[in-house]
Amino acid sequence: MNSKITKYFLAALVFAFFAAISVAQETEGNSTIVKSQTESKNQEKGNLDYNDYAFMDAREHYIKAVESGYRSKEVLAKLGDSYYFNGEYQDAAKWYGAMFEYDSDVENEYLHRYATSLKSLGRYATSDRIMEILNERYAQDNRAKLFSEERNYMQLIELQSGRFNVFSVPFNSELSDYAPVLNSGEIMFTSNRGTRTASQRFHDWNDQPFSELYSIVASEDGQPKRFRDKVNTRFHESTAVFTKDGQTMYFTRNNFTDNKRGKDGGGITHMKLYRSKRTEKGWTEPEELPFNNDNYSVAHPALSADGKTLIFASDMPGSEGASDLYKVSIDGDSFGEPVSLGDAINTEGRETFPFLDNNGDLYFASDGHVGLGGLDIFVAELNEEGNYEEGYNIGAPVNSQYDDFTFVINSSTGLGYFASNRPGGKGEDDIYSFEQTAKLIKNCSQSVKGEVRDIQSTNPIVGAKVQLLDADKNVMLETKTDNLGKFDLGIVECSTPYAIRATKEDFTVDEKSFTTDNTYDGEVKKTLYLETQLDKEIRDAEVGQDLGLILNLNPIYFDLNESYIRPDAQIELLKVVDAMRKFPNLKIDVRSHTDSRSSAAYNMSLSDRRAKSTVEYIINAGIDISRITGRGYGESQLTNRCADGVPCSEADHQLNRRSEFIIVAK
Repeated sequence: MNSKITKYFLAALVFAFFAAISVAQETEGNSTIVKSQTESKNQEKGNLDYNDYAFMDAREHYIKAVESGYRSKEVLAKLGDSYYFNGEYQDAAKWYGAMFEYDSDVENEYLHRYATSLKSLGRYATSDRIMEILNERYAQDNRAKLFSEERNYMQLIELQSGRFNVFSVPFNSELSDYAPVLNSGEIMFTSNRGTRTASQRFHDWNDQPFSELYSIVASEDGQPKRFRDKVNTRFHESTAVFTKDGQTMYFTRNNFTDNKRGKDGGGITHMKLYRSKRTEKGWTEPEELPFNNDNYSVAHPALSADGKTLIFASDMPGSEGASDLYKVSIDGDSFGEPVSLGDAINTEGRETFPFLDNNGDLYFASDGHVGLGGLDIFVAELNEEGNYEEGYNIGAPVNSQYDDFTFVINSSTGLGYFASNRPGGKGEDDIYSFEQTAKLIKNCSQSVKGEVRDIQSTNPIVGAKVQLLDADKNVMLETKTDNLGKFDLGIVECSTPYAIRATKEDFTVDEKSFTTDNTYDGEVKKTLYLETQLDKEIRDAEVGQDLGLILNLNPIYFDLNESYIRPDAQIELLKVVDAMRKFPNLKIDVRSHTDSRSSAAYNMSLSDRRAKSTVEYIINAGIDISRITGRGYGESQLTNRCADGVPCSEADHQLNRRSEFIIVAK
């Protein structure tokens, strides 16, 4: 909102708040503001204009004071304000920067305004440093807290971006057009285009005409028409909204009585909400809503689809910041008491220009939540308790480094409008249309995916059971791995501790604990490794144990008086080969034994040939020669009493005809 009347509607909500800060600073009498003994005339004139909203005149006097050599924190701060309140962020950053260099001990509001102005120039790194100072000095500031929790805000906004196509509209003027709203095929919007007579009023805020309500048929070309019923007056009207049947209108207007502006005790004209109803004779005389007040502003209405809830912006007592969002219930012609939307929505900055779509989602503009610069548009959803969750930035191209606001959307078609003061438009604030091309990510969400693999071979394990556990180890979700060993446990809560457990029959168990983060569309990926019980026994085996017994090998049979490896023996030896491949540090010594029958010399020679044949087979299967040795022991190491001349059964002799695979290193 660049040097234009739109700023007036924000200013009416925020100026008293900011003025109070300035007064507090001025009366501290310490280093907060360094003043000369006799205040310059230019500063005096500037202060008078500043306090009367005449920012264009105020800045001229302040600049003259600075050019004449006079400087103070107050003058530099108000010079920055005179641009900031009109959305001229480049000049605002210049003067806030000068103020910060003059004296870095500044109020939290000025730190935030300086950081916001820098963002609008694309100077995000410098803006972040100023926000870090804000967080260090004013940790209780909710905006500082939001910044500290969302240091990766650019990545989050980037994730949300690209979900709209944005187009210019033909009915913008060279001044300010904003606050579009759809009503019965027409677009109602606010404009300060010069269509009035000589009696048209101009506002000291920015030397531009007061704003009025206009309408144009959405499907037709042509010139917008001024809304000529009893709604538009000599003063400001803005931000209209209609009930679903189009028979009742709520809108914002200056506080005025008997065609004169009503001011509070400080000389500030606040904003009020009005309601008018359509009759056969036209719109009725607007009536004030009962929760208006002469001492603070109530503005920018939004209606729920059923017309039973009104949301609006206000700086009423109890507000957290410059302007907060409130809701009030509507029952026929009766209204409830205003209730703040709470900390999830409201900050110490500006939350304003709300809109409710047919789903109840709340869109609003804010410079307190972390954004790209100036006012950004955010969206929030209702939770089960009926309160709005924290808002999320809807990303570019709707949001930009400039002020983006008054967003409205038809949630069924994805079509809508918003306003912005970005470069390239026809006027100062321009209305843009858009089409939504992808759904917004409105809630923090985390998906949990992964895979289960064999710890030794790293091959995928198919059909493993995977369970999601809560912090107390209760099973929350369960699934099985697919034919690639992959699993998907779906969506889980953000910032929450969990564990994943994988199991399969004849395998060991693996479990991993983790805590989800708080990103928009995060993904947790975990790989779990299982080990067969057999592999575990091998891994836990000690030097000197028989690998053959661990593998439960069948006897390695040879034909009578032969030493070549039979096919049935090959099957067993491949089990040894597989184990040695899985455990690359494993070394074995093959020991071949015979029973006592035949001569000892013959048995020794036969067993040695068989041992060497076994070793050769394992080496030919791909195991390095350095990892395996072997020799025959004949009948020298019988396991029972069946020596020469001792009668024994065939089964007893078989116990001595054995092959051993002794672990010598691992």
